[in-house]
Amino acid sequence: MSRYLINNPTEAVPAAIDKHGDKGEEDVCQITGIEGTADEEPKEQCQKEKNKMKKPNTLKIKNLMKHRKNSKSEAALTSETLLEVDLDAIEGIAYSPGDPQVECQKQKNIGKISAKIKKWQRNSKSPETPTDNAVELDFNGNLEQNRLAEAQQQLLEAEECLFSSKEVTRGKDEEDKLQMDYEIFILRLRLVIQDSFIEDNQETLKSALISIVKEEAQDRRWAEVAADQRPIWRPTRCRQFHDTLLQIIVEQRMKNADEQNNLADNLSTSLKREVFRLGKQVQKDLLRVVRNLRECYPPDFDICRLYARLYHQAFSTRLQEFSRSNISSEECLYILSWIVEYYPKDVLKYKELEEHINSSSLGPLLPEEDLERLEKQYFSYKENEIRKWLSNAFEKEVKKWSDDIEPELMDGYYFSNFALDVLPLVDGAVKDVNTLLSSEDKAWSLLNQLDSFFLSYKTSLEKLIKRNPENIPKTLSANLDNIYQFRDYVQKPEHPFSEDTRTACLSTLADLKNICHKYFLSRIHTELKPLYQKLWTKVWFAGHSEVVEELVKELENYIENFKELKPVCREELLAELHVEVMVEYVRRMMKRKLKLKDKEQQEAAAEFICHDSSKICSVFAKVGSRQEWLSQILHKLSEILKLQDPGSLQIEIVTLARDYPDISEQHVLALLNLKTNLSSSDLRKIKGCLSEIRDTLDTESPTSFFSKVLVKRKII
Repeated sequence: MSRYLINNPTEAVPAAIDKHGDKGEEDVCQITGIEGTADEEPKEQCQKEKNKMKKPNTLKIKNLMKHRKNSKSEAALTSETLLEVDLDAIEGIAYSPGDPQVECQKQKNIGKISAKIKKWQRNSKSPETPTDNAVELDFNGNLEQNRLAEAQQQLLEAEECLFSSKEVTRGKDEEDKLQMDYEIFILRLRLVIQDSFIEDNQETLKSALISIVKEEAQDRRWAEVAADQRPIWRPTRCRQFHDTLLQIIVEQRMKNADEQNNLADNLSTSLKREVFRLGKQVQKDLLRVVRNLRECYPPDFDICRLYARLYHQAFSTRLQEFSRSNISSEECLYILSWIVEYYPKDVLKYKELEEHINSSSLGPLLPEEDLERLEKQYFSYKENEIRKWLSNAFEKEVKKWSDDIEPELMDGYYFSNFALDVLPLVDGAVKDVNTLLSSEDKAWSLLNQLDSFFLSYKTSLEKLIKRNPENIPKTLSANLDNIYQFRDYVQKPEHPFSEDTRTACLSTLADLKNICHKYFLSRIHTELKPLYQKLWTKVWFAGHSEVVEELVKELENYIENFKELKPVCREELLAELHVEVMVEYVRRMMKRKLKLKDKEQQEAAAEFICHDSSKICSVFAKVGSRQEWLSQILHKLSEILKLQDPGSLQIEIVTLARDYPDISEQHVLALLNLKTNLSSSDLRKIKGCLSEIRDTLDTESPTSFFSKVLVKRKII
């Protein structure tokens, strides 16, 4: 079976085309395109066509290769490669097997074409462009001038003369000669298609494609004729032959992908370099198809999509080979990157290619089984990589604590690289997994490791505080910054934590922050305890301004010690200190060490409270505290102390309970017990009213204050 002409071995030569029914010979000649006048007999017209084809049997095949002389094919195919023609494949047209005469003729044809190919290879010269005064060319002349469409038209006309009329006597030699010319034409067609990527071959390619379209039309005409009445070379199937040859060309170009691409030299392994060259070859060749070859082809060839499919298949085949070999994790990542990122986005979606290629119709580059194997290897690699990163970073940080190394000062703030060493690596790995595997579940799985990491962090920090080394305040200052960076990362909704993992991580980070805050604030409250003890005592009532002024001065000194904390860390720490100072003030108030016997004392105490609130809150406001709501608490308590009318007092208590749902009955009774002139019946009324509205209060208050104020002694 010929490699160039795919035929049915049982086909025989027809006697006539019965497609036209009872039309006369003159009508047949007109239908088939044979030139002539109305008064010429069919025999005379066909004889003219025979004369055009009747030339010496020895065709100068060397001239068929003239167009290749000065062309440098980028397909890296040598003339020997292109002309490695299986003699059985160019045996001509299919013959009936077992026929001695046919076999004999077959051997003669093989011998003739083989001799012509050898002569062709020895005497290849560049073609000459015919002048405007050139005479009408015969079949051989048209081939020599790369005029394949004209040469093919002459073959069609000769074929029509031989087979379309019963009156035309068909000689065996003439039929064999035409068969030989068809084989030479197909061989010439093959060479032109193989040189598709040579820029100066474009006009020849256009001519070749015209001839293919005509051959397909002729095949369709003969398909309507009985098989035993067709020429033995019909159908020629040139379109099928063209598509098959393109597949061979693409595979050869991919096999010889540009090894001179210097960009590949930066890649670490030979497999990476090979994948890179293959991908770039696909892009480069498809761009040439769009820029150059597309204009040569008729629209129905859909040549851009055809080439895209062939290159896609070739690239897929090579990637399958790589994925099924023993590749490293980095090579696995590189292949996945090409499959998911570079190939679909940088190659197929390239601006010039996108409108001509339907990338969605190409299908996946790898079968599901191969892709799953790569994804599993890659995910396992990323899991181990994150685990290793977290462990190394944590050990490095803990060693600094153990060695009591003072943290660095950067822009005046204590600083640690701990979070900066961890978060970019983790975030990058999560994004890679999300991108390459398109799996949020797997991204969650990676981030689950942060939960156990933060728990280990918490345990080690607690051990550090127990050891209490010299530089611990500076170490905790630096680690507060780390904790806030970790918290910000976990809180961001774009980071794909599962809700359970996010909640667990934020809880552990809150514990870490509280550990640091407790270390700093507990020492401040210990130092301030002597001043706290003076609040709401006779000493405070007699000269309250001195007590509060001393308290404020000490607070300012301690706040100054936090100037080396990052602003966001200092702000939250001082906000917590602000709350705790106010809580301690109210707790001292509700210890009831001071009794206010009459209206004058109660109004004086109310004025003192407002003064103290203003002084304390102004200290924290200067350093950026945003706890404005705290200033209202003491003012509301001062109103209760001032009021003497039981009804008004009852309304103010209810309002206070609504504003601060966490206030308890014991808190209210402790406050009212400061007013010794309040009767028992009034106390009962207020208590009853408070109980009535308790069920209607919103216990979910954004501000929790009184729950922090402990009333140790129960009041009945």
